Amino acid sequence: MLTDTEQDIFPNSSDREALKDLRLEARPWGSPNCHELTLDGKPPACPSLYRSAIQTSLLVAEPEIDYQIDPPQWVEVLVDSPGGDQGLYTYSLPDELNVQSGDIVSVPFGMQLTGGIAIRLVTSPPIDLDPAKIRPIEDVITSGFFQDTYWQLLEKIANYYCTDLMSAIRVALPPGLLGRSQRRVRLSSTLPPGAETFCSVVGRKVLRLLQSQKNGDYSVNYLRNKVKGASRGIKELSKRGWVENYLEPPQRAKPKLKTAVTLATSILLEDLTSRQQEILQMLKNRGGELWLKDLIDLCSTTSNTVKNLEAKGCVVLSEREILRQEQGILQAVDRPKELSLDQENALVVINAQQNYAQILLHGVTGSGKTEVYLQAIAPILEQGKSALVLVPEIGLTPQLTDRFRARFGTQVCVYHSKLSANERYDTWRQTIQGEPQVIIGTRSAIFAPLPNLGLIVLDEEHDSSFKQDRPTPTYHARQVAQWRAELENCPLVLGSATPSLESLTMVGAVREPPLQCESPLRDSNFYLSLPERIGSRPLPQVSIIDLRQELNRGNRSIFSLSLQNAIAEMKSQGQQGILFIPRRGHSTFVSCRSCGYVMECPDCDVSLSYHHTHEGAAKLLRCHYCNHTQIQPKICPECNSPYLKFFGSGTQKVTQELAKLFPDLRTIRYDSDTTRNKGAHRQLIDRFIHKEADLLIGTQMLTKGLDIAGVTLVGIVAADGLLHRSDYRAAERAFQTLTQVAGRAGRGDLPGKVILQTYSPEHPVIQAVKTHNYHDFSLTELEQRAELNYPPYGNLILLKLSSIEEKQVAQAAQSLADILIDTLNPEYEILGPAPANIMRVARRYRWQILLKFPAAAKDNLPDLNTLLRSHLPRSVSMTIDVDPLNIE
Repeated sequence: MLTDTEQDIFPNSSDREALKDLRLEARPWGSPNCHELTLDGKPPACPSLYRSAIQTSLLVAEPEIDYQIDPPQWVEVLVDSPGGDQGLYTYSLPDELNVQSGDIVSVPFGMQLTGGIAIRLVTSPPIDLDPAKIRPIEDVITSGFFQDTYWQLLEKIANYYCTDLMSAIRVALPPGLLGRSQRRVRLSSTLPPGAETFCSVVGRKVLRLLQSQKNGDYSVNYLRNKVKGASRGIKELSKRGWVENYLEPPQRAKPKLKTAVTLATSILLEDLTSRQQEILQMLKNRGGELWLKDLIDLCSTTSNTVKNLEAKGCVVLSEREILRQEQGILQAVDRPKELSLDQENALVVINAQQNYAQILLHGVTGSGKTEVYLQAIAPILEQGKSALVLVPEIGLTPQLTDRFRARFGTQVCVYHSKLSANERYDTWRQTIQGEPQVIIGTRSAIFAPLPNLGLIVLDEEHDSSFKQDRPTPTYHARQVAQWRAELENCPLVLGSATPSLESLTMVGAVREPPLQCESPLRDSNFYLSLPERIGSRPLPQVSIIDLRQELNRGNRSIFSLSLQNAIAEMKSQGQQGILFIPRRGHSTFVSCRSCGYVMECPDCDVSLSYHHTHEGAAKLLRCHYCNHTQIQPKICPECNSPYLKFFGSGTQKVTQELAKLFPDLRTIRYDSDTTRNKGAHRQLIDRFIHKEADLLIGTQMLTKGLDIAGVTLVGIVAADGLLHRSDYRAAERAFQTLTQVAGRAGRGDLPGKVILQTYSPEHPVIQAVKTHNYHDFSLTELEQRAELNYPPYGNLILLKLSSIEEKQVAQAAQSLADILIDTLNPEYEILGPAPANIMRVARRYRWQILLKFPAAAKDNLPDLNTLLRSHLPRSVSMTIDVDPLNIE
């Protein structure tokens, strides 16, 4: 019998009959009829992955028709099943396909096509199963990708972050490789006029939704999300013949082809026209080969003329694949710079590591960490190996990439999520080839499949952007980089001016005072210090401005008098500055001055922020969590008062206020609103570097990696928003952010100045930032962490539950907490369940459970994914966030 859901999806009788023929037969592993030898009697190519895969049932896919392979061969595939259940399935191998262990393949699964990984070849299927009923592999998508060390890395990720192996594989691959087909519905050509009058309410809604679309075509999943009970409506319309069901194949990235013209003869034939002879002469002068487009442009000709030459045998036209990659600006050749004594010592230690080692490079802002990276990578490339450089933000890649390309030229590739799917696909495939290269990218670049990896670098390793909060697995790139360096047996360099406390303790550098260590502190861990800036330039002087005193003086401006004077002086001397504001937008919230009502997002429990577009435009309110947007009403929805006022200051408001105070000041706003488009980061920074603006105004994007010699002033408008957060990491994050943004000043020949505005000048973080005292701050913070058993001395796991049903998610949270209490030992402290600080986001209610336990207890923790998911109702989703950075 088919389930109700299957009958809803496949209303046509022919579809239902086909589905019955496609039932999957399960066979448990370990039974006598299960074959455990690969082809030629060799052991599995990936034994550790294989053991993980066979913990599920072996499932065999059966086809509608017989497909006899002679001689018989079969392959077991780890399938990205549409239902989310990981499984190992057996498929037949067509004669025309060459499949090897580790290949990414496309296979039929039920009524769909989906992606999978070939695990091993077998000589025969289970004895009691007819080989003719096993369905064939559809296609090989990518060959020779998964190496043993790569499998081991993905297994570690799946086990540590409490997720299934296929989820780990999915996050490692570029988009499209494990694509799935989808069931779609489209309007039939036989749909009569006025058909909606004969439909049920649900059928009418589905029909109108299809009619509103230009092509009358939507996926079944989309219709279900938009119309409650859409399956019944689809079934009703299908019976009447007014809509059609069909299966859309997976959409995959394809190689880009370009036509090349190759000279086939050097002799100019007599029967050629003068134009044809000119084209052949041009080809000869250019080495005998050109791209068709370039040849057409050079000779002012047409493609038909070139094709006529091909017909005469003079040239050959051929399709060549070209790689779609991020193209940087052509850079002048850069040569290695002379190193300081500290840089030289650090480089000697890094280059001496031939095997796995973890090296913390702690260098103050402007101390030349990037130059150390460059000179450490140069011998790696000479040895025929590759290097992987990770940065926390896409906005950091242009400047860093330019420096690397100036040094290493075309050996540098970029990989991050803002590239197009095709660019990511081509870059990912290029990394497999094994040529010595440098990959620069964000968090996801840690999975670049470089087969001969010689060095991994994490720049700004402290940054929280290296941690993924969703979807699962919620991996931290620093942890994955450590595992990968161990498996590849290569050094890992962690660089930062404000190292994370986890990295500090990992290398054993928590001591008095921190020392330059040329021998390992512990095992293969090193602590290297760059305590001075290049050229002995001084660190910027930090002035703390008490905003309470500014109010007492009657100054109600966003800017203190000291900051105003500093900006005016900077402008008069032709220098540049950076203004840091924690928030984007114009105002943080809009409130009624009559009754106190605050404009809130209808889908989230947060206030709406005002975003200014231009003078005279409608006042736009936006939610920074779900991106809900609406026009600000003219009167208060609560009391009908017209007195609605903007409160708080975002980057837009600061920019407007500056324009009033300094009409001649040229500014550039640099936040997530102004950098949405591809290439915007580079364009804005390039404009600022070329002095098209005096002041760069932005959010935390400004704190990371910007190296602009002309900046002499940094203004921090309001530091308090960073200090008072309900998170045990608040102090560490505030210190890192403020120290990093202060470090943007004074990197050139002129000294830097920092104006830090706050209502809490006595706060320990503010005082530590003032004196650039990382050492004392880290010791104090670590003492507090140790007392409370927080990381790095203890472990945390955050269970995040959400649902559109408020009661169901609350009940599910309590149920899971009870299971944990009954299952876990007393050493595991269970905090919660409790609503999240922002309980509702995008119409989903959120609850949390926090597990806190000693580091030694991690190995004894049961598989939470298996333990808890079976107790969740279908309407509640759960994310297991291991080592969470955000608990708010």
